[in-house]
Amino acid sequence: MQFSSRLTIATHILLCIEIFKDDYKVTSNFLAGSINVNPVIVRNILGLLSSAGIVEIKAGASLAKSPDEITMLDVFKAVEKEEALFHFHENPNANCPVGRNVHCVLDSKLDNIQMAMENELAKITLSQLVKETKEKM
Repeated sequence: MQFSSRLTIATHILLCIEIFKDDYKVTSNFLAGSINVNPVIVRNILGLLSSAGIVEIKAGASLAKSPDEITMLDVFKAVEKEEALFHFHENPNANCPVGRNVHCVLDSKLDNIQMAMENELAKITLSQLVKETKEKM
């Protein structure tokens, strides 16, 4: 299974905004150069982050909150379009004993997996990621 790259791109954007805020005007072109993607992709993700109240865009991008207040879960919810990680096939065959029971067997387990992932994302702040990135620079 593979998720979209929106979460990692959004996190890259936020790291650049915080790390380079004092040295550069952090524009979509600047960010696109660091991420190595088209600036349109950056602008789209910046729009999602702005709508979620995570960034402000005024003559460049800046954080709307302290890095301590931004979690990976906040970023995930801001940029991922689907709320559920797992999508069930639409019409399992009710005449089949497996098809009839597959939801009962899997639904709560898949919900628990998603909750575990969200709990882990909620533990990671942008501040932690900035610190780790700076240590590697």
